[in-house]
Amino acid sequence: MFCSPFQIPIPSVPAFQPSTPIPERLEAVQRYIRELQYNHTGTQFFEIKKSRPLTGLMDLAKEMTKEALPIKCLEAVILGIYLTNNMTTLDRFPISFKTHFSGNYFRHIVLGVNFGGRYGALGISRREELMYKAPVFRTLSELIFDFEEAYRRCWHTLKKVKLGHCVSHDPHSVEQIEWKHSILDLDKLSREDFRKDLERHARDMRLKIGKGTGPPSPTKDRKKDVSSPQRGQASPHRRNSRGDRRPSGEKKPTDSKAMPDLNGYQIRV
Repeated sequence: MFCSPFQIPIPSVPAFQPSTPIPERLEAVQRYIRELQYNHTGTQFFEIKKSRPLTGLMDLAKEMTKEALPIKCLEAVILGIYLTNNMTTLDRFPISFKTHFSGNYFRHIVLGVNFGGRYGALGISRREELMYKAPVFRTLSELIFDFEEAYRRCWHTLKKVKLGHCVSHDPHSVEQIEWKHSILDLDKLSREDFRKDLERHARDMRLKIGKGTGPPSPTKDRKKDVSSPQRGQASPHRRNSRGDRRPSGEKKPTDSKAMPDLNGYQIRV
């Protein structure tokens, strides 16, 4: 942590040797997030739009490390993704909670992690037990049940859990984070069904990783390279038969699931 006689101490972004074990790196990342401190001011210092492509969110995370201002849970998730991008053996996915206490509903989000078949979490909260979880849980359901018990100790009742899919490690990806692939309503699920749905989501993530997600995700640099032939310019494709021509001008259908879910993360700048 760097500090001059006239400056407020600024946390140092963690740097790692190639030989540093992943669990130690996660502890260092969490320590850095905690040193930024929870934002109790009531003012949101960084505008988080969950519909932004990953590359834009990573640019914002880089800005967070420069400003070193207090953050809230959603900002901590973005920062956690940014600081773990080079840990390619680590799977990262968002976990959102909706709880009920004293007639009011509360929302919270952490970054779930999976390393070597063990689950954990990174994040920030007013409550110590609702942020960092070391990657020691054998199943996703064990991790979620631990959060549920932590909420119970705070007199909160867990109502909903939203689980996203794994986030790309490519900081230049123009893909959007899938924030809520699975939405589990505890009022409509038995305890056993809740556990089964959690494990089903974990299995879906493993299958998606095992099969791969198709071709590499488009990046800003790749996007710049895509261009159509200029008028009058000879194109080798024009000499091909009609059946060999590439389709062009196709519009990607709007994915309603990619729309932002800003409930509980009201931005006040």
